[in-house]
Amino acid sequence: MRLRPALHDQYIARTVSLTVLGAWGVLLGLDVVMAFAGDVGNIGKGSYTASHAVVATLLSVPWRAYNLFPTAAVIGALLGLGQLAATSELTALRALGLSRRRLSVSVAIPLALLTVLMVANGESLAPWGDARSQAVRSVRNPNLVVAQYSGLWAREGGMFLNARDGQTRQRGDDRWLELRGVRLFQFAADGRLQSVANVEVAEHRPGGWLLRGVERTTFGEKSVQRTRVAEERWQSSLDETVLEASVTRPRTMGSRELARSIEYRKRNGLQASEFEEVYWGRWFYPLNVLALCLAAIPFAFGTLRSGGYGKRLFLGIVFALGFYLLQRMCVQLAGIYHFDYRLAYAVPPALMLAISWGLFRRRSG
Repeated sequence: MRLRPALHDQYIARTVSLTVLGAWGVLLGLDVVMAFAGDVGNIGKGSYTASHAVVATLLSVPWRAYNLFPTAAVIGALLGLGQLAATSELTALRALGLSRRRLSVSVAIPLALLTVLMVANGESLAPWGDARSQAVRSVRNPNLVVAQYSGLWAREGGMFLNARDGQTRQRGDDRWLELRGVRLFQFAADGRLQSVANVEVAEHRPGGWLLRGVERTTFGEKSVQRTRVAEERWQSSLDETVLEASVTRPRTMGSRELARSIEYRKRNGLQASEFEEVYWGRWFYPLNVLALCLAAIPFAFGTLRSGGYGKRLFLGIVFALGFYLLQRMCVQLAGIYHFDYRLAYAVPPALMLAISWGLFRRRSG
């Protein structure tokens, strides 16, 4: 008697796992092909070649797999359970005394294991690969380099800019890019270092940059002079959009780095919403996957029994798309009205679990 439930668990887990992995492979393959096709148009920009496009796309695969797994999980679970329902195997298992809740546990176990692997991927391989992918794509702009430990490097003529980090800030309708920990290196035409400027904050404003807290060291032929000014203007044509995309990438950080960045920004009165969104999204990721799949399971005991493959696929897409849109709406509202992101991420899975519970009770009645 103890062996039968284990065999049932193994059979359901194998069926669901295969369909989830199959759906995951199809979605990931399509996403990778579309990403590469979209990147082909960038070949030839700067020193960007076809091999760069291939490497950049492959490095982004772990991140794409992480993002697509919830959708693949619900589609694969519905396809697997629909297959069991269509062949009356779920009915047979119910006849052996297994309740709907017990069968749901059998489905949740393999999904939980895959989710754990994806959580580990989201904390290690996915951020690493995405950061390397962005670094490879940076060769499209020969005057821009993104380094892992030394921040952003950009060049304009004989001026080299290095920034530790930065973010986009907004006050009313006024929006600007702010770089912190900036160093400016000015070189002469013969390669001689003319000056080094340490800048506390650099703000991109219409017509150029506003530098605050500037301490400059100027090197003459036989002298060194140091000056300090509260602020000064720097007329530069550096592309704000490119710089913004290079310095604001919280998704390439692990949870610990995100937590430190959030604490640093709050301590210094800076906006941290973009980092909080990614941080709490990582924490709620496992709950989202399980809630989404559990909410879809009750359909296997009735709706999917008489439906074909297309119906199951359609339901899976509807569930995944509806959940995604609901969560994005809640997260965006949290950003606009400045309420806790934990509440924004908790509402959609709680709603899905409530739907699942209501459907279970209705079908059990």
